[in-house]
Amino acid sequence: MRFTHSMLGAAALAALAVGATTALAAPASAAPNTTPQKVCGSGYKTVNSAAVGSLGTVYLAYNSTNGNNCVVTIRNNPGATVDMSAWIYVPDTNEGDDDYGRYTSYAGPSYVIGKGHCVDWGGGIANTYVQVIGSNCASLKEQRTTYTR
Repeated sequence: MRFTHSMLGAAALAALAVGATTALAAPASAAPNTTPQKVCGSGYKTVNSAAVGSLGTVYLAYNSTNGNNCVVTIRNNPGATVDMSAWIYVPDTNEGDDDYGRYTSYAGPSYVIGKGHCVDWGGGIANTYVQVIGSNCASLKEQRTTYTR
């Protein structure tokens, strides 16, 4: 009987120790729960990206099968809803698409037919924005701007 009580006491003490360790452990940093390919769809490959400060990244993806570009903004640490955006524009054709709203993880996808055209694209998280002008134009140099409002 004494042995049983000691074993039960030791087991209870071990369970308490594990519970206390778990309760006191620092929460793991939330990682992005998606990728540009998951948001844009199958066949899209990331061809460019731009950091949105330290908050996340805007990705430009391209599907060579259908000639479409896709833009998505993904937060580094998903959480409470914040203002987010993802946009793309083709100056040659005056075509564009955008997604603005309050999201927990990502904004987009925004699509445009971009085969053979330069594209302008960007996005934002909270009050930090990035825009890329003249992107994917062969030998022309793109212009990147990051700003905070």
